Amino acid sequence: MSSQEDLERRLAELETRLAFQEHSIGELSDALADARMESARNSETLLRVTAELKQLRTLLYADPGSEPPPPHY
Repeated sequence: MSSQEDLERRLAELETRLAFQEHSIGELSDALADARMESARNSETLLRVTAELKQLRTLLYADPGSEPPPPHY
């Protein structure tokens, strides 16, 4: 095999690897964007549930003296 053919083969292999890596990076980028959106949704849900729980607790125990003692008592 001539050195020209060897160089062409190596170049084709490098181009194939580069294309695969670019594809993989694109998939990872999409997965990261999805994970960030899911995390933002989870944070919003947690904030909303916490606010609702505080509101419910205020309605149930308007008088702090009527609140039951902590479990360790």
